[in-house]
Amino acid sequence: MLFCLDHPVHHPVTDQVLVSGWLAASAPVESVRVVTPTGRISEPLPLINRPDIAQRHPELPQVRGFSARLPASWAAEGEIGILHCAGGIEQKYTRALPPAADLSAKAAKLRRISAVLRPDRAGRLNAYHFNCLTDELRAAYDVVDVDAVSALPYDGIALDLIRRHPDGLILDAGAGFRAEYLPNVVNFEIVPYPSTDVLGVGEELPFADDSFDAVLSLSVLEHVKDPFACARELARVLKPGGTLYAAVPFLQPYHGYPHHYYNMTHQGLANLFAGRLVVQEQKVLESGHPLWTLNWFLRSYADALPPAAREKFQAMTVAEFLGAPKALLTHDIASALPEKARFELAAATMLLATKPTG
Repeated sequence: MLFCLDHPVHHPVTDQVLVSGWLAASAPVESVRVVTPTGRISEPLPLINRPDIAQRHPELPQVRGFSARLPASWAAEGEIGILHCAGGIEQKYTRALPPAADLSAKAAKLRRISAVLRPDRAGRLNAYHFNCLTDELRAAYDVVDVDAVSALPYDGIALDLIRRHPDGLILDAGAGFRAEYLPNVVNFEIVPYPSTDVLGVGEELPFADDSFDAVLSLSVLEHVKDPFACARELARVLKPGGTLYAAVPFLQPYHGYPHHYYNMTHQGLANLFAGRLVVQEQKVLESGHPLWTLNWFLRSYADALPPAAREKFQAMTVAEFLGAPKALLTHDIASALPEKARFELAAATMLLATKPTG
């Protein structure tokens, strides 16, 4: 069993606290509840798939994420506990919360960031971040509040770039929640995680030209409404001679944080930066191996089926799937798949649209 509480990592400053994390187990995760030292227990939290975690821990096939907003007084007790049931066995994990966030590290970094902000997009400063996410930007780019937490660790390539510029600035555009708060990395997000330094949208970055020694865009461009505009902005804020590290999905199911607009081929990714950056290398990392695609699709497909159809699906052989797909469309493993899962895993989708009159 593996357990991670992504949120909260400190006492909240509002009247509510986001409690979120994930569990990975060998037995099915049946329920998750929050418990406090004084005995307050929440209702079972909604459980979601976490394919990002399943990809990193294939030895534990049952992975579920959880997320809920609760009164901040729960976290004020100084400890957050997770009571979970897996395989009929109930266990409890706890995390002690520090009395306050480390604002000294925040303040030092925010002073550095102020020097590279564009005056026309600088936004409002508080103790935790620059808020450059105006109501106009929210409306223009469909930014909505979301409880889901994106918290992926850096891989070796990203860590190497961060270590190469200890006294410089690296932009992590779409950082998600970062458990380790690094002094030379600017955590840019649409979500005010405790680690977030600047709130804004990738299509209109609030930074001056040529501001960063390196730029990271890791599993983010598929989630932005206009990836071409975002790519132009990433190139604009990168210093001459600086390095961009971008990673995107190609054959991955729908996964919204909160939206998922575009997957792309390696040629599509390179085309986003054509004429602005010189591509030095493209390759498929182990984390992007086709085996993850097969596993993700099959696992999500099976999880979405009702029990009887799921049992038939899991008993099928690879050879059966390599036959003509049309022959399987009359099978209940196809007809019983809910529409939500069809959109998540679709080979293609369509739309009909009309042009307004007048």
